Amino acid sequence: MKEPILVILAAGMGSRYGGLKQMDPVGPSGEAILDYSVFDAKRAGFKRVIFLIKHEIEEDFKRIVGSRIEKHMDVTYAYQQLDMLPEGVTIPEGRVKPWGTGHAVLCCQDYIDAPFLAINADDYYGIEAYKIAYEKLSQLQDDDKARYFMVGYELCKTLTENGYVSRGICESDDNGCLTSVTERTHIISTCDGPMFTEDGETYHRLPADAPVSMNMFGFTPSIIEEMRATFPVFHQTTVKQNPLKAEYYLPMVVNGMLEKGTASVELLRCPARWYGVTYQEDKPQVKEALRKLAEDGIYPTPLWQ
Repeated sequence: MKEPILVILAAGMGSRYGGLKQMDPVGPSGEAILDYSVFDAKRAGFKRVIFLIKHEIEEDFKRIVGSRIEKHMDVTYAYQQLDMLPEGVTIPEGRVKPWGTGHAVLCCQDYIDAPFLAINADDYYGIEAYKIAYEKLSQLQDDDKARYFMVGYELCKTLTENGYVSRGICESDDNGCLTSVTERTHIISTCDGPMFTEDGETYHRLPADAPVSMNMFGFTPSIIEEMRATFPVFHQTTVKQNPLKAEYYLPMVVNGMLEKGTASVELLRCPARWYGVTYQEDKPQVKEALRKLAEDGIYPTPLWQ
């Protein structure tokens, strides 16, 4: 079996955050969050990484991030552009918004020849997650179904005090496999625990330890074939209803396969704390957490010595 691949989705702009957070320095020596992602992945056993970026940020990304990581990993660059679409699919007039995380993975199709782990560039997942993922990827094979997995986190360990977040709340069966991922788009942290609202007025409780998706999925290359088949369907249906903003998300693809019974997705629970910079106000907390981890000897300073 070929070496597992790490796929880092780094093409998006952080609209609520207010900038290109994929390259924002947060580590003690100016490292970006994705530096830690690659460093942890390398320690877990990964040797190959695909950075999914846009041509508009290519020069800066390669100079600021790529130049460091190319010395330690086998690096490939793939590009997500609005017009990178399956044959026969067109861009709706006036559309400028990217097509989403599922489309981002589809844009890597020419380079995916082995099981891979797809992650967000602006999320800190922790070394435990990569160890869990690499071990599973090293054995991952389809049989009568596509065999995938998702690394899930406890909801309370993924929230911010600075605003609301969107999280995919996961349900699993007795075998530990996903049965559904329900997207809650407005979750807040309160003194009574996590709560969500659908109308902005009435709030409902969520279990603090509910497993949630942080877009850390393990796939075999068969997911690419599924995307080639279903993106045109998404374009003919969902995009027709919302041509300027409809997005093709990874969980959407996974849910579709679960509903059809063509895939099994194991839920691998990670006990670690997740960190991210959804809002500018989150940055000091992330910087302090990484400083403390370096102080405790979890990471060297500078990271890429």
